[in-house]
Amino acid sequence: QVQLVESGGGLVQPGGSLRLSCAMSGSIFSAYIMAWYRQAPGNQRELVAVISRGGTTTYADSVKGRFTVSRDNVKNTVYLQMNSLKPEDTAVYYCNAQRPNTPSYWGQGTQVTVSS
Repeated sequence: QVQLVESGGGLVQPGGSLRLSCAMSGSIFSAYIMAWYRQAPGNQRELVAVISRGGTTTYADSVKGRFTVSRDNVKNTVYLQMNSLKPEDTAVYYCNAQRPNTPSYWGQGTQVTVSS
C-alpha cells in the first residue's frame, strides 16, 4: 500500500524559507507524477507545483520564482523548496502521487505558517 509522509513544515517569518519533504513507501516512486497542493482555512485545496516522472515542473502563478519542486528517485522523495515566503502562503501543504488510470494518493499534510 502506498504511503506518503510529509515533513518540514513549521512557523517562519515573512521572507523566510522552508523545505518540505514527502517520502513514498509501498510502490515504485519513479512511476508517479508528484505534486504539492495546499489548503488554507476556508479555501479550497489548490495546486502549488507538479513534477513529472521525467522532471518537468509546473507551478501556480502565485508561487512562480519563489518555490522549487524537485524529486530524488533514489530516496523516493519529492521536495518543495519555498523561499521569500509570504503570509498568504500559510496553509496545510499536501503531497500527492498519481499514475495514469489509477487512484491518486495523498499524504497527511504539514502545516506551514508564515507570520511575524
